[in-house]
Amino acid sequence: MGMSSKGGKGQISDINVTPLVDVMLVLLVIFMVTAPLLYNGIELKLPKTTEVNKMNINREQIVLSLSELNKLYLGTKPIAYKDVVDTIKERFKSGGTNILFLRADSNISYGKVAKLMSHLKAGGINEISLITETDKN
Repeated sequence: MGMSSKGGKGQISDINVTPLVDVMLVLLVIFMVTAPLLYNGIELKLPKTTEVNKMNINREQIVLSLSELNKLYLGTKPIAYKDVVDTIKERFKSGGTNILFLRADSNISYGKVAKLMSHLKAGGINEISLITETDKN
């Protein structure tokens, strides 16, 4: 197969597709494994959910609230958007915690909440838990 009949070596005119198939199968497996992970980068909870993790908010926890009028509150005190990262980091140092609890009004657009979370993460605040209300149904 592919050899001349005169005893010398001739050129092989067939393409060996085995390496091509091997590479394609590896790529297929990689895409099948990574595709679902691309959609689960941020754990989100919708404003109305069934109760998953019951939590009691207390004074030691750091709670950031975003109102329907796009105003930020740290606890019950208003805070400016530009000061939020530095203030939260100071509270982390003094409070001994590194988890921020984020509350957002259900009428706030997804984009505004995502922009706030991006701003917080860019400032080094990586552990953000979203607070939702329990659906009574």
